[in-house]
Amino acid sequence: MQGSTSDYNLLRAFVRNCRRSMRRPKVADTSGAAELTGGTLLMKALVFKRLLEREILAPDEKFVGLLLPPSIGGVLANVALPMAHRVAVNLNYTASSDILNSCIAQCGIRQVLTSRRVLQKMKLELNARIVFLEDFRDKVTLGDKIVAAVQAFATPAPILERWLGIDRIQPNDLLTVLFTSGSTGEPKGVMLSHANVGSNVDSMNQVVHLTENDVAVGVLPFFHSYGYTATLWTMLALKPKGVYHFTPLEAQVVGDLARKHRATILMATPTFLRNFLKRCEPEDFAAVDVVFASAERLPSELSDAFEKKFGVRPVEAYGATELAPLVAVNVPESRSPSKDRSGVREGTVGRPIPGVRAKVVHPETFEPLSPGEPGMLLITGPNVMQGYLKRPDLTAEVLRDGWYVTGDIALIDDDGFIKITGRESRFSKIGGEMVPHIKIEETLQRVLSCDEDEIKAVVTAVPDTRRGERIVVLHTHLDRTPDEVCRDLAEAGLPLLWVPSPDSFIEVAEIPVLGSGKLDLKAMKDRAAEHFQPATAATR
Repeated sequence: MQGSTSDYNLLRAFVRNCRRSMRRPKVADTSGAAELTGGTLLMKALVFKRLLEREILAPDEKFVGLLLPPSIGGVLANVALPMAHRVAVNLNYTASSDILNSCIAQCGIRQVLTSRRVLQKMKLELNARIVFLEDFRDKVTLGDKIVAAVQAFATPAPILERWLGIDRIQPNDLLTVLFTSGSTGEPKGVMLSHANVGSNVDSMNQVVHLTENDVAVGVLPFFHSYGYTATLWTMLALKPKGVYHFTPLEAQVVGDLARKHRATILMATPTFLRNFLKRCEPEDFAAVDVVFASAERLPSELSDAFEKKFGVRPVEAYGATELAPLVAVNVPESRSPSKDRSGVREGTVGRPIPGVRAKVVHPETFEPLSPGEPGMLLITGPNVMQGYLKRPDLTAEVLRDGWYVTGDIALIDDDGFIKITGRESRFSKIGGEMVPHIKIEETLQRVLSCDEDEIKAVVTAVPDTRRGERIVVLHTHLDRTPDEVCRDLAEAGLPLLWVPSPDSFIEVAEIPVLGSGKLDLKAMKDRAAEHFQPATAATR
């Protein structure tokens, strides 16, 4: 890692990276604040650390909550807290108060740092003391500024690191707790160390070959591992500049941000790319030469449409919160040393990143399978989490001899590319056969003639007394009846067992989606269960 050694000390990398970028713009956002150079970013982080230690933190306080969107304030808080030897816990501000209070209780969080603007929008009731960043401004003294300026601009880096205790950080020291999205149930606290996140940053640099000319758009929330590692710590520990906006949903603002700063790297989910495709102009992404899409499957039709409009073809990557998160990535031609397309295989999520190994095993016996044979995907490497916070039982369920059991069904081809064919939790067992929800959804998209920027129907399931489970379709308003849709699904070649019954369609105002852009699988299942309780036997 640039500015670090193989110990993956992210704070050391941050300090030395800021020193090399002393007068070069390093971060910016859309809040109206000026760009910060590396030197100013370091100085402000040191001032923030002093304020936290003097005004806020108790000596025995380990975990501190953050309710801050992608912004300079969010960046500073995520650096200052580990500098103060605390663990920053970015909370999902799109979740309910009950979910957030569960996260707060699990960590024993006493205080949550946020802003009045954020809290006014979210209408949350939290079981913790709320600390507003705006209130810090009047507490900064001349002494704080002088000491921080001397530390940032004049103190040799090795001395500063000893002064701050950065030199005592060990690779396995806890850096953060990120809660799973809750797409399939109650969030679990994923414990990630400096080595977990640092190894991911290092591998990302090896694969994408980042330079000081790169500018990455940071719109992914820091409570999501994709945003935390890829758009926060990768920018802080390596050469690129990060430019931030608090939500990816404001596509026109994101486009303006990318155009203004001549962004070269865009990291998003397919859901957000659809939004950009619909609302951004070609000149917004004129300087972008690599677009990564993760967290959901990237349809080739979406890649075609995006490339046609913006001149750059998105490539798919793959990861999980428990893996800090990156596991595999397709490497586009513009970032390949050989300048060819051999690093990209569409329909796959790419090859494992350096240091990470993948294997496919039988889902029940865990016996290794041959290349090209689908089974349960397992991952090992320095990015594998330390475990779930205070849940050794759940940790033991997903960690087997150092391998993380992803829950994804995949195959690995002869060239090492990974193809995700489904998720174990997105299958239904009907009449003894495993029925993939994703395949049904893909066919639904085709027969409903959906545009690339919309999802009209998704699939979940409820228990069924006769056949085990019943396929349920949640959909927005359709221009045809469920009977017509079912007939079209069968005519499209979907196996009869996979075709839902016409009385298994539920119209909803909108498709449930998490703040990360992924489908909210739990909300989908809850809605279906509410509608069909007690579950009745399917008619088909």
